[in-house]
Amino acid sequence: MMHQMRAETAPAAGDPDSVVSWHIVRNADLTALCGKELSPAAPVQDATRWTLDPDHNCHTCGALYLRETPYLPGEHTG
Repeated sequence: MMHQMRAETAPAAGDPDSVVSWHIVRNADLTALCGKELSPAAPVQDATRWTLDPDHNCHTCGALYLRETPYLPGEHTG
């Protein structure tokens, strides 16, 4: 399954600085894993960027995303 990050934006939609929170969606869906409906005009980025700015990520989407994403031990070696 493909996942991507889609932004929840402030009223100035389309402006990258207007991102309130990042959510995870399946494929190109407009409904986040947490159930929030997102704008089709909202910025989108690859789900691999989830760890770059955790303070702006939806906690619920993150928890559900981790349940749907395979755990690969080789990616978690320190």
